[in-house]
Amino acid sequence: MTEVLRYRRASAWEYDLILREAEKYGELKHRTFAVVEGKFRDVYAVNGRVWREVENLRINPYAYGTFVGTIKVDNLVEKFYPNVEFFYFVDVKKNYAVLTPRAGFLFTTGKDVPKSGVRSYNWQGTKKLVIYDENGVILGIGRINPGSREKFILNVTDVGEFLRRNR
Repeated sequence: MTEVLRYRRASAWEYDLILREAEKYGELKHRTFAVVEGKFRDVYAVNGRVWREVENLRINPYAYGTFVGTIKVDNLVEKFYPNVEFFYFVDVKKNYAVLTPRAGFLFTTGKDVPKSGVRSYNWQGTKKLVIYDENGVILGIGRINPGSREKFILNVTDVGEFLRRNR
């Protein structure tokens, strides 16, 4: 059984879901998003000029843009679940942590980070944090655990996950 995929521009409601997620961390810097509907609704950041070209194609595109997350229905509520690449399209001003080099390495290998490995952090509201190294490179997404010194930031996802996956 083959599932039919629908390619389209993100609706106003979907864009609002993306915008609300970005506002937890800062300001969204990108405006054009596309959705591929299949089993899930995958969201892609698309260049506006390229999107105008894609709309005029008579065939479905093979590649779309940068995959930035998925919209899923969770307990009858639609929610946008971003991946690491999404934060390259957000001007992050809050809910982030900067790690020391050793802690950054541990984080990219799937480990949790102790409080001593956090150089600085800004936590306002949401439990999820964007994780950076000292050079400003995004390492992943973590969940703050303020009650623990040993597992202060729990690894949700990181850039090393692709390399660790089972093939």
